[in-house]
This record gives sequence, structure tokens and C-alpha cells, in this order.
Amino acid sequence: MKINTEGLQSFIPDDTIQALLQSESKAPASRIRDIIQKSLDKHRLDPAETAALLSVKDPELKSMIFEGAHELKERIYGNRIVLFAPLYVGNECINDCVYCGFRISNQECARHTLSHDELVNETKALVNNGHKRLIMVYGEHPMYDPRFIADTVQTVYETKFNKGEIRRVNINAAPMDIEGYRIVKSVGIGTYQIFQETYHQKTYEKLHPTGPKSNFLWRLDGLDRAMKAGIDDLGIGALMGLYDWRFEVMGLLYHAIHLEDTFGVGPHTISFPRIEPAIGTEFTQHPPFKVSDEDFKLLVAVIRLSVPYTGLILTAREPIAVRNEVLPLGISQIDAGSSIGVGDYAHKDDESRKKSQFVLGDTRPLDDVIYELAKDGYIPSFCTSCYRAGRTGEHFMEFAIPGFVKRFCTPNALLTFAEYLDDYSSERTKAQGQKLIDFELSRLEDTEMKASLTEKLAKLKAGQRDLYY
Repeated sequence: MKINTEGLQSFIPDDTIQALLQSESKAPASRIRDIIQKSLDKHRLDPAETAALLSVKDPELKSMIFEGAHELKERIYGNRIVLFAPLYVGNECINDCVYCGFRISNQECARHTLSHDELVNETKALVNNGHKRLIMVYGEHPMYDPRFIADTVQTVYETKFNKGEIRRVNINAAPMDIEGYRIVKSVGIGTYQIFQETYHQKTYEKLHPTGPKSNFLWRLDGLDRAMKAGIDDLGIGALMGLYDWRFEVMGLLYHAIHLEDTFGVGPHTISFPRIEPAIGTEFTQHPPFKVSDEDFKLLVAVIRLSVPYTGLILTAREPIAVRNEVLPLGISQIDAGSSIGVGDYAHKDDESRKKSQFVLGDTRPLDDVIYELAKDGYIPSFCTSCYRAGRTGEHFMEFAIPGFVKRFCTPNALLTFAEYLDDYSSERTKAQGQKLIDFELSRLEDTEMKASLTEKLAKLKAGQRDLYY
């Protein structure tokens, strides 16, 4: 694939971002309160407002930001947490990103690409644990071309095991040209996710010395091309620790604004993983802009307030204690029961660490995570109904803004949760989960929906599956 950046320009205004972070560094408490209220009224913030929130140091004002982020998430998404798992298909890579365990110069990385049979076995292992949603991850290498990605996605969709199957596959892979995206879209993917890693161009160029990924503008334009190919469900992200986290949050906001202004709809999800140690990668041991736990909490809350209708993904890179603290600040999706070594779900071996891109902080089994979520009052959800009903991109926003997400996604979450409890959970989780379902049913105010949901739950008990609104 030939990379052509003719006519491309960056929409990340470095100087403006730095100026805003400076000029808004001492915003008065009254302005912070007004900004939070604007977000609670479900309006996206502008860059100056986000810069003001990012500069807050006063503990009381930080608490207001945290409370606002929590309230906003409850208003829009309710108390659902969507669950997924990453599935690494191959770790061959021709880039030499200095922070990545998969980089081409890393001699300690054990390279492997799943065969067809291995991919089937990985999928069966994930399904057997109760998973319904995956993000499939690929290194950047000519062998992982659009046709290869499409074929592997098709294999996952075709793999049925006992009572389950994977109902939605999202993608994390290298940017493509428009025709490549069309090929991948043809097999029914969900979100196409590209992390810019860092939005600071000079830092980006320094950390990506060789390979196709060294082209900042090609990567930045990657999701524009996906949109032009008809993929309207997009995920953006930045790897926190490569540059000033405040700048990265501003970059994510400008990326969201660019997509809104250009295509009429922003990203479906935003990710903000912190850099973690990787085998054979000294850079990761001492990242130049390490983000503290306290700053991490603030950046998550500020992103939540800045883009009210965008899902926020908290990954298992983070340790359990941090995940528990950050979860109430606006998170809508997490991965759980995750393994990031190529082939690890079906067969973890002595080479697993060498086949992993980085080290995970939360390695709990899926059932343990679900039990803890239910105990804390969150509804674990495996829902995929919006994708399959065509509610993506602009159509999703048409439903989301009036409150559709909370009104219909809560019942859908309960249905997928009940299905998990019947088919996969431990007795401990089943008891805790049923208690939560009964409680959520009791507080449904829509009597028609309550009757319909009760009927569908009874059908699940009788053996029907994949029921949704």
C-alpha cells in the first residue's frame, strides 16, 4: 500500500493548545462550575473550557469535576459497564516505535501469528468464558493486509461453541487506504480503533523513527479515510506518558471536534491507556511524562465532561485499585479476563510474556470482575444490539442524545447479563447477579418496558438466547 499524504494537514494546533493551557491555568471557581454545568446539560465543551478543567489543582474543585463526571455518566449511560476482551492475532511488525514491545528491533519478542485452527481455539476459549465482544489486535506488517483481517474476523464470527458465540468484533489495526477499509467493513466489524499515540507531532516523529507508522499525517487522517469508506463507528486514543497528558487530552478533543465538523459525528469511543512495561523495552521503565494516579483520575473525568456522548474505555493495563477508583468517573467500557500474549487464551506457555506487547495490571478472571461489578451496583453488559440494528455513527447520536441509550440499553444490558449468569457464571456470581437484576427490575418506571423485559427474561430462562431491543 502506497502512502500518499499530499494535501493532508494536521488539525492539531500545537501553539493554540499550549496557549490555552497557559491562559486558562487560573480559571476562577465560578468558571469551573459553569463549565461543569454546561457538560451536565449534555453539551460538548470547547477547547478553552477543557483547558480550564485540566488546569485545576484545588482539591475542592477537583472533587466537583469528579462528581460532575460521575453524574454525567449516570445521566447518559446509567450504571452499565460494557465488557469485552482483546484478541491478539499476530505480533509481526515493521515499525520501530521506541515504546512498543512489538517493534521490529526488539530481539526479545517471540513472533507469532495465529493459524486458522489456533484462531478458532482462541475464540472458543473466549466464548467458553462468556465473552460476546472482542477487539482484535494486529501488528503492522504486510501479511496483515485488509483481506487477512477480514478473513480472521469472519473466522471468529463463524466459530460457535456450546451455547455461545462472538457477536461483535471491533478492530485495532494499522491505518488503511479507503479500499482497504471497505474490505474490512464488508465482514461486519463494529468499531475501527486507531490510537494516535501522541498528538504532539515533534514527539511523535521522535518516537516513531522508521516504518509506515512514522508518518504522523497518514495516521492522523486514518479515521477520516475510514469514514469515507463507510465505517462510521470509530475509536480514538492516546498513550499517556509519551508527552504532557494535558496536551494529549486536548489533542483527543480536537480530534473529536474535527470528526464532528467533517462528518457530522464524533468518535464512538476514546481510550487513554498509560504506558506500561514491555519486555526488552527500556523506554517503558521510565516514561518521560509518567502520569500519576491522581492526574489519571483527573484526565478521565475531564474527558468525560468534554465529550458527553462518547464512550470511555478503561483498559486492564491499570491495576485493580486504580480501575476501581476511576470506574465511577465516567467509564462505560472495560476489558476483563484479558490476556495479551498471542495464543494465550487457549494455551498459555513459557513464551507468553515474550509474545505480549506490554504487562497487564488487572489479570482477574472475567467471572471475578463481573462479581465485583455486580456487588458494586454496576450492570455488566455484553450488549451488541446497536451494531446489529444499525444504530451506529450519526444514527447512534440521534438515539443517544434524547436518552435512548439509558432507556433501552439498560434492559439490553440486563438481558445479556442474565444470559451470562445462566450459561457461564459461578454460583457466587449468579446469586449476586440475580439480586442485581431483581433490584433493577423493581426500579424500572416504564411499566410497559418492565412487562416486556420480564417476559424476555423468562424466555432466557427457558433456553432462548440473544434477545434484545
